[in-house]
Amino acid sequence: MAKHVGVKLPDDLIKVLKSGRTVGVLSTFSEKGLPHTTPIQCVYPKGLESILISIHKDHTGYHNMVWQKKVMMCFMDEGNVAYSVLARSGVVRAPSLVHPLMNVVRLDIIDIKSDRSVLVKVDKGIQWSYTSPDAEELSKALLNELKELAETL
Repeated sequence: MAKHVGVKLPDDLIKVLKSGRTVGVLSTFSEKGLPHTTPIQCVYPKGLESILISIHKDHTGYHNMVWQKKVMMCFMDEGNVAYSVLARSGVVRAPSLVHPLMNVVRLDIIDIKSDRSVLVKVDKGIQWSYTSPDAEELSKALLNELKELAETL
């Protein structure tokens, strides 16, 4: 059974988001009502009530969130971290200072629910690696942009 946490990011989720090694699944709906999910790797908390993400400007998930505004992100990671975050999206920077095809979006939290199960626990989240040194450099630069914006925005 889901337990509502409130509007502030719990400490264990903040720790995972600041690690730079998690993937959140962004859920949106199109104007035709079609569901769409997007894995997001460049994600960082902004305080306790917002999350910053980087997303490609031509991605369907980006267009859906610009149109609809309400989104859901699911995080499952090490230490039995299992949360779904309902949020309102707003474009913060378009384009990103790091890459002209990427945009930065702030997700202002409306509600957080814990998705922990009484039957199982999450031991590990999605494990991933970079596809190339260039991909690693870009990803780290995008994450650093989010960290800087989290402090100054």
